[in-house]
Amino acid sequence: MILGCTHDTEYIAGPAGADGIDGIDGHDGLDGVDASAAVCIDCHSASHRDPITTSYILSGHGSGGSWARGKSTSCAQCHNNEGYIDYLSGQFFTTDTSGDQNEFLLDEAGIPILNDNDTPGNPDDDFYEPNPDYNPDYGDYLVDGNGGLVPMVNPNGYAVSNPISCTGCHTDHRSFDFENDGNDYALRNIHPVKLVLDPMVSIDFANSTDPLGLSNACITCHQPRPSYPIPTGTEDYEITSSRFGPHHGPQSTMLEGIMGGIIAGSTGYPGVGAATHRSGSSCISCHMGETTDGNDGGHSWKPTLNTCVSCHTTMTSIPEGIAGLDEDMATLKTLLLGLDPSPLLENDRTVPGTYPANVAKAIWNYKTVMEDNSNGIHNPEYTRALIKNSIEALE
Repeated sequence: MILGCTHDTEYIAGPAGADGIDGIDGHDGLDGVDASAAVCIDCHSASHRDPITTSYILSGHGSGGSWARGKSTSCAQCHNNEGYIDYLSGQFFTTDTSGDQNEFLLDEAGIPILNDNDTPGNPDDDFYEPNPDYNPDYGDYLVDGNGGLVPMVNPNGYAVSNPISCTGCHTDHRSFDFENDGNDYALRNIHPVKLVLDPMVSIDFANSTDPLGLSNACITCHQPRPSYPIPTGTEDYEITSSRFGPHHGPQSTMLEGIMGGIIAGSTGYPGVGAATHRSGSSCISCHMGETTDGNDGGHSWKPTLNTCVSCHTTMTSIPEGIAGLDEDMATLKTLLLGLDPSPLLENDRTVPGTYPANVAKAIWNYKTVMEDNSNGIHNPEYTRALIKNSIEALE
C-alpha cells in the first residue's frame, strides 16, 4: 500500500476473461439519445419566464394585499407562500381541540369530584366523576369521513408572510416523458381536492380540456373556508360574525354547483358538475389563454377573447356577467336590508344574530355570488337558482 502511494507501480495482468457476446446491432452499438438541454430550455429560459413574470405581477396573486393575513395559521394556506407549501406537504395535520381537555368533572376550586359509589365506608370503589363534556379524542388528529387526516399548515405560525410565488405552485416534475405523460408543469398538486368545509366532498377538474387535472391546483384556495357552516334545514340559524359567508374563494364550488344555501323555489337547480364551463372547459383553459396584448391571459389569469371564441364563435367581447344578475342581486340586497332585523349592512357586512333559516340561506347565497366574482359566468343556471329562489323566499 505504501508503494502504491509513492511509486508508479506496474501491476501484473491476470488471465484474460472470456469474450463477451456481440451487441444486437453489431460493434457500433445503438445510436445514442439526444441528451441536450433543449427540451428543458423551452421552458427554463429567461425568454420564456420573463413574459410569465410580467403577467403574474398583474394578478391578485402577485400584487395587492393577498398575503396580508399570511402570518395566521388559519389563513396561511392561501395567503402565504410557505403556508401553502406546508399545507400541501403532508407534514402537518389538524388536532382535535374541541370539548374539555380535563378528564374529570371539577368542583369550583378546580379539584376533581370524587364519587363514593354509594359506599361511603368503602374507598376501594371510589371514582372520580367523569366530565360529560370530555372529548376522549382531545389532542388527537382530526380524521375526515374517508379516514384520512385533515391537513393544516405549520401550527407554529409564520413570522413573515410572503406572496405566492413560482415556488409556491410549482415544484419538481413528476415525469420527464412529456411526449407520453404530458407536461405537468411541476405543479405541487394536480390531484382531486377534498374541500375544507366538508372533507367528505372532493372536486376533480380533470376533463378533456385539462386531462392532467392542472386546474385542481386552483381548488386548494378557491373554495369556501370552514369558518361558518352552510345554512340548511328549517331551524333558525345564528350568524356569529360580520364576515359570515364563504369568504373570498367559492369559485370552485360555484363551478361545481354545490355548497349554496338551497331554497325550494320556482327556479330549478342544475345537476352537480352540469355547467358547460365545468364539463367542457376548466380553470386553465379559460383563465390562462393566449394573451391579446400582454395584459391578459397566461399568469394574469384574466380571461381573453381569444379563449372565449374557441367555443363562443360569434362573441365579439367578453360579457361582464349573465343577463339580469345585477338587477336580481340589487333586489335581493334591498330585501335583506329591509328585514327587521336586517342581517346585512349597506357595505355588505353581515349583522350577528339569530335569523330564520331562509333568511340565513339568502344571505349566504348573496355573499356566495358576490364572492365568486364571475357575475354568474362560472355557472349561470346555478347562480340564477340561488338568487331567484332567495328573492322568492324573502318576498
